[in-house]
Amino acid sequence: MPPAPAAPPAPAAPAAPPTPPAPFGHAAAPTAPGRPPGRPPTSPPLGPPSPRTPPYGVPLPPTAQTPPYGVPTPPYAAGTPPYGVPLPPPGASPGTAPGQPRPPAPPRTQAAAAHDLLICAAAPALAASGTDGQLRGQGLQGFYRSGVRTLARMELRLGGIEPMPLQGALTSAAEARFVGSVRIPGDPDPDPALTVERLRHADGTETVTVRNAGGRPARLPLEITFGTDLGLLGDIAAGQRSADLPSQVQSAGLRWAGHGRSASVSARPTPHAVLAGAGVLRWDLEVQPGARWSVDLQAELESVPPGGRPPTGRGQGVPLPWSEPEVRCDDARAQRLVPASLDALAALLLADADRPTDLYAASGAPWRFGLTAADALWAARWTLPFGTRLAAGSLRALARRQHAGRHGGPGTATPSGAPAGAAAAGPGEGLIPGPMRHGGPELPPTCTATEATLLFVTVLAEAWRWGLPRHEVIELLPAMERALASLRASVAEGPDGPEGFVVDLSRAPEERSSRTAVARCEVQAQAYRAALHGAELLAAFARPGAAEWLSWAAALRERFRERFWIDDLAGGRPAAALLGGGRTVPAVASSFVHLLDVGLSREGGLHEGLLDREQTRLLAQRLAAPELDCGWGLRTLSAKSPRFNPLGHRSGAVRVHETALAVAGLADAGFEREAGQLLEGLLGAAEHFDGRLPEMYAGEQRVTGCPPVPHPAACRPAALSAAAGVHLVLSMAGIRPDAPGGRVVVRPASSTPLGELQLTGLRVAGEPFSARVSRIGVAVVEEASPQLQLGAG
Repeated sequence: MPPAPAAPPAPAAPAAPPTPPAPFGHAAAPTAPGRPPGRPPTSPPLGPPSPRTPPYGVPLPPTAQTPPYGVPTPPYAAGTPPYGVPLPPPGASPGTAPGQPRPPAPPRTQAAAAHDLLICAAAPALAASGTDGQLRGQGLQGFYRSGVRTLARMELRLGGIEPMPLQGALTSAAEARFVGSVRIPGDPDPDPALTVERLRHADGTETVTVRNAGGRPARLPLEITFGTDLGLLGDIAAGQRSADLPSQVQSAGLRWAGHGRSASVSARPTPHAVLAGAGVLRWDLEVQPGARWSVDLQAELESVPPGGRPPTGRGQGVPLPWSEPEVRCDDARAQRLVPASLDALAALLLADADRPTDLYAASGAPWRFGLTAADALWAARWTLPFGTRLAAGSLRALARRQHAGRHGGPGTATPSGAPAGAAAAGPGEGLIPGPMRHGGPELPPTCTATEATLLFVTVLAEAWRWGLPRHEVIELLPAMERALASLRASVAEGPDGPEGFVVDLSRAPEERSSRTAVARCEVQAQAYRAALHGAELLAAFARPGAAEWLSWAAALRERFRERFWIDDLAGGRPAAALLGGGRTVPAVASSFVHLLDVGLSREGGLHEGLLDREQTRLLAQRLAAPELDCGWGLRTLSAKSPRFNPLGHRSGAVRVHETALAVAGLADAGFEREAGQLLEGLLGAAEHFDGRLPEMYAGEQRVTGCPPVPHPAACRPAALSAAAGVHLVLSMAGIRPDAPGGRVVVRPASSTPLGELQLTGLRVAGEPFSARVSRIGVAVVEEASPQLQLGAG
């Protein structure tokens, strides 16, 4: 998926993946969406549409010739198709004279894919190639730094031929090893005597080693051809490829300059020949039997892109923002998954140049290799068992980006159904910026600023429960209160949308008056949880408004149970969304899992959810049914939907983090059979992906002996899926701390789907914490702060 981050923020279009990423840096600010490509022209199962009604059933303003989202179209003349190209005369092909052959069509530009690449990442740098290790300048191949391709081509030949590729694999998220073989010319031995090893790091370094295992000296040239276009990652992701720039000799290597950028490659030892016109460095080798020869290469970006100082990676001397945990369990897949996931997450760590210790996670490589607020907050939340430093850094980084806005003033009315007692927020106040996101075939695009703003409150509250120091919480309370103010202002009233429910927080005032809003199921769950968490923080720190938010949350819960539930032959299910006039969107989607994510409360408890017990039971059955569970995880849209697409990232693909949410939520709610079924699917997929789960993969039905089908636009590594891998395993231990209350509860899954599970190196209340769950589901705390009272759920 394409990157959204940029500095300064740039709008991101809600298109199906992959789309051109924004320049490297911070997340793009919310913008008015355009029509998502691929939207079916037929009417949805919501009833017959009017001429101005898009598929998801939201009426448009009465503007002539205006498609969804308010983009005007020009009037069409007779004989002119919608895109304004005159029709050819009868019998003639478009663009040709009558009777003349049609010229060949220009080649189509196809967006780059990443599923078949081996990607090393060490934010803000990455390297992508095939498994042979050669960089050929095709698609996304190359070395990148801060969103610029420093090298597009690095093709190695020994004795004039390319080594035969034998192996290419990641040794860590940031490093890869490639091995090839070459026969010595004229050697009668049928076995190749020379091996070529390439050790690559995402930061632009590579070591090439030639080993001679034969019985006679190897005298032959080693030539490496370099080239680059200094292109931007966003342009390259969209399929745009510029010609290579001319190279110049520089010291012990080559240099390129163009487009206001420059890069170089250097080598040690110095090459015997440098051919600048061809971009070739050459060494004349003589490798004796049993000996080896090596060269170190370094690709560097010499000038940074304009537009301010981009984020940096984790600097030298800055420790990882989590402890060093150790996971042991009977299921070897889970035991491998946690360290591999943390390794992937470490490769995505960024920091603002002026705040090097405030680390946060980039969304993913290669498409969104910068800050996307919602993804960074999910990663911070799910790594809280290893310490609160990532959460603190992420929250501070996002508080600096939060829209300050202006209060509506004392005379501003509070929206109907919102908590009273405080002024409503002005336009944009309290919003955490985020890019647009495709909403799938049933709903319009949405802005991730809504999810990020609500999740900000939850992460702060749960980090406080895990042991975030009190003074750090106080520092972030104003930003949390601004986020609550944004929530208060987003409650729909009257013609604005489904009254009393939360709609998109990023909608501009003019948009509210021109188009009815959509109240999404997952947004209600996130808003409800944020209200409860916000109330807890306000009460604990003697801030006003706690009682009002508790009352509002209770009222939302009653409204949701009454108006968001759809009765059907299977007993019922939640609606995917609520439209104006009380109409429901009946799609069956994985977004339902957010209703199970109720959030950590005091004394090691969990909040009451929006659903009652019977509704939760019916939802658990629905999630475990084959229409959503493909055997590798939850599809984003039911396979029974006429708009199901196993590769659609909102219409049928498996998004790893949503399945992880379901596993944890179902286990917490006591539906362990369903949780175990989904857990098994994700662990099976992780095994096929070498323990490094991608952001998503196809929702094809699981077939014995066949691996899951990869998605060409999935980020890997991705912050969401890496943190989800951690959450998936740790949720089976059921550790629920309340550091301010001096208590921790351990309530493991009694069915013990992972067998015996031992966790060491965790952190609760700033102190080491270890626990063990036996094969019969009995939990034992083996290490904890003496200030904590231990309890069982």
